[in-house]
Parts: sequence; structure tokens; C-alpha cells
Amino acid sequence: MSDQQVLQKLEQYYDAVPRLSARAEDFGPLTLFVRDDGGHPYYARPTPGRPEPVTVEQVEAVRARQRELGIPESFEWVAETTPGLKAAVAESGLQIEECPLLVLTAEPTLVPETTARILEADSPALSSAIAVQHLAFATAGTAPGAAGFAELAEEIAKVAAADEIARAQGRLRSQATVFAAVIEQEVAVSAGQHNPVGNVTEIVGVGTLPVARRRGFGAAVTAALAEEARSRGVETIFLSAADEDVARIYGRLGFRRVGTAMIVG
Repeated sequence: MSDQQVLQKLEQYYDAVPRLSARAEDFGPLTLFVRDDGGHPYYARPTPGRPEPVTVEQVEAVRARQRELGIPESFEWVAETTPGLKAAVAESGLQIEECPLLVLTAEPTLVPETTARILEADSPALSSAIAVQHLAFATAGTAPGAAGFAELAEEIAKVAAADEIARAQGRLRSQATVFAAVIEQEVAVSAGQHNPVGNVTEIVGVGTLPVARRRGFGAAVTAALAEEARSRGVETIFLSAADEDVARIYGRLGFRRVGTAMIVG
């Protein structure tokens, strides 16, 4: 497939995934996804089949609805697919993060030294896999940080109290999500997931405990998720990298850039 065909396939995926657990509110060329199950809030995205330009007034209307609902003023789109949206979002005063969008297309040149394991719904490591993702994204970047096993234990307790484990178990049992993790000292020190819909899946949430960074754990998790996805017949495996440095690592795992993911919130 050409890059444009791949991006159109990803657009269909982007629209389908939130509909599995959220309702869609129509704002013309934008769709706001709103979930009522207590899970992580979704975002607004371009509406498929609506090629007209998005105006700043339409962006402001979505933001007003998000404030009314008490959810983040969050937008996501692909620059190459909806090129005019950047100007409207920027004019509304929001800060935009631009992330390399990559698709798995080649054999890896990097073979991780560590092996990540796929987690079942009843895995004792599931709570720490969720918790380590929280800690990883609370400390941005890839440099080693201070958060370690003590902080991980505290975060595991918060995850249990928030009932995140039960939601994750439900998604695992329904095969809506697949978790992979690197385990040390009986807890996950790096984890991530992929969310298959049909023959497309996105690898998301790959993060490592800050004190355990730069040991190849994130690459191991990504490789395990890609292998699992391929084993179930998934044809298109993609992800968004945090920055160009991270994108280069994914490139060594066989991923190739096809576009730019635009993220607000």
C-alpha cells in the first residue's frame, strides 16, 4: 500500500476504537468521543467523510463542550490527512504536540536482549504493568529518573483503589487489549499494550520505570507486542513516537514513518 492508503486505513481505525467504549457527539467536521465508564477520557477527532475545513469556531465549540463535561480539552489528528486543522487549533490558543507516526514494515535490525512476556487477565503483574505506565508518563523523556520500586508500590495501591485493574481485565478477556511487560522482582518495570480492531492495531502506552530506563526494556515490550499482533493475523501495526530520538529506536525495530500524529491535551 502507498502511504496515503495506509493513512486512510489508520483513519478508519482511529474512528472505530473510541466507539467501542464511548459515545460520539457530532460537531460537523469534528467528532467528540465521550465515555461514561470511568476510563481515561477520549478526545475530538476529524469526522470521516467530512472534507470541509475545520474552523476555529468549531474547535471552540468542542472545547466548550469538553469544559462542560469536565474532561480535558483534547484533540488528535494526522497532519497529512487533515492538514488545515493545525491552524484552527493553534488559533484557538491550544498547544500542539507533533509526534512521528510509524508503521511496522520491515524486519528489525535491533533484537532486544530482554524478553517481555504477554500478560493474561489474571496475571499478578497486571497491576504493576498499569502502574508503571503511570509513572513512566509522569516523568517525560527517556533519561533515567528518580522514581523506582518504592514509588511503583505506591502507584500500584492507587491503581487498585481506582478499579483500573478490573477495567483492564475486562479488555484483556474480550481481546480488545493485549498487555506485555518486562518483569523484575515480581513486578513490571516496563509495559505497554496494543489494541486490535480487525486487522489493524496500535501499540500504545509503552513506558519504563524511570530508574530502569536505557536498558532496552521499551524495545523488548514493543517487539513482544508486535510479535503477538502478527501471530493473530494483524496486518497493520502502528504507533506514535514521543520524538525523533524515540522514532529512531522504533525504526531499528522495523517501523517506518508515514506521517505525523498531532496531539493536544
